[in-house]
Amino acid sequence: MTGIAKIMIIGRLGNDPELKYSQAQTAMCTLRVAVSEKKKEGNSFEASTEWFNVLCFGKTAENAHRYLKKGRQVYADGKLHVRKWTDKEGNTRFSLDIVANQVLFLGANRDDGQTNNYQDAFVSEKENEEYLEDAPF
Repeated sequence: MTGIAKIMIIGRLGNDPELKYSQAQTAMCTLRVAVSEKKKEGNSFEASTEWFNVLCFGKTAENAHRYLKKGRQVYADGKLHVRKWTDKEGNTRFSLDIVANQVLFLGANRDDGQTNNYQDAFVSEKENEEYLEDAPF
């Protein structure tokens, strides 16, 4: 049996989505998602926030860039992907990203108050593998 490394998150965008295109003209979008929770510490609750990079490709990337803005709530699920690179000082760096299979646009845009739940996007795992091969990281 093979293993599984799947993750599901619901959070808010910390900034507007970043859209780039690969050399093969595949759309690639990075979503910076904050997932906050409150934990009980003694008699009070302390807030903590974890940040995730969510990578999406193709039409999902284009739709995310078109419809999402900073502060918008999103649901994303996908697989974990470890990225390794060397920084300007020559240090080896690592990043744990989510390669999205599905991104749902939740809640309302904070600007216009309209709900766009129909703007969900699905990507097959096979498509993600093809996009990752073309990605510049």
